[in-house]
Amino acid sequence: MTSETETDAPAEAAPEAAEGLPRVYAGAPASVSFKKLRKRLLRQTQEAIRRYGMDGARKDGAPQKWLVCLSGGKDSYTLLAALLDLKWQGALKADLIACNLDQGQPGFPKHILPDYLAGLGVEHRIITEDTYSIVTDKLPENKTYCSLCSRLRRGILYRVAREEGCDAIVLGHHRDDALETFMMNLFHGGRMAAMPPKLVNDEGDLFVLRPLILCAEDDIAKFAAALKFPIIPCNLCGSQEGLQREAMKEMLDEWERRRPGRREVMFRALQNVRPSHLADEKIWDFEALMRED
Repeated sequence: MTSETETDAPAEAAPEAAEGLPRVYAGAPASVSFKKLRKRLLRQTQEAIRRYGMDGARKDGAPQKWLVCLSGGKDSYTLLAALLDLKWQGALKADLIACNLDQGQPGFPKHILPDYLAGLGVEHRIITEDTYSIVTDKLPENKTYCSLCSRLRRGILYRVAREEGCDAIVLGHHRDDALETFMMNLFHGGRMAAMPPKLVNDEGDLFVLRPLILCAEDDIAKFAAALKFPIIPCNLCGSQEGLQREAMKEMLDEWERRRPGRREVMFRALQNVRPSHLADEKIWDFEALMRED
């Protein structure tokens, strides 16, 4: 596995976009619908940060440092935009450093993210690790790449976060990702689990944060399209057909078509768990239940 690192310090403060918005909104539509969309995504992101204790401050009151992980997809671009917006408003304490992992995929456009981040004046680090060859060498084409690819990528990001003195890595997973993970665990894993908004890694030294956890994928897609983010497609797991996650997404899409609002109701269920009405004796002491004579 080869590795090379490119680090860029923040440039001078970039000029603001029209209407007094931060630079990330340069070229944004002036429509009422976009303003409402931006407001909704920011409100949900800020609510997740408040509700799940991602306030961006250390115990001594100093700001945390967050490694914002960018894949080049719509979700991670939206994540960065929302965090930059909240920082600009003074609503987020954490200091941000953006990070992209170039996994050695054939044809990967190496210039896109560095150019984009430099244009925003955002501190960033680009890491090159050929995990693509490892994944494609170890797994046959009919096997899902996502699990191994994710483990390799997460380990590298943990390492980079430690090197940068970060308190957390920040990921762009949203509400629909959490629901798809829940369904995969339910149907294929035999357990009830989704994506937590906040967790501590196994080593206990880093948080993993998901500030977009309350945001709908459809809103994120509209936001990304409106801002014309330079999307980089995934040529690894994104190129495979018949993935379990894709099957769950199609199922949820069908339910949503039949009953609009079904995703929102399902996600509320993840926030409203009743252990006494399940069947796991490890989290509810059924044996201790007593009748009143």
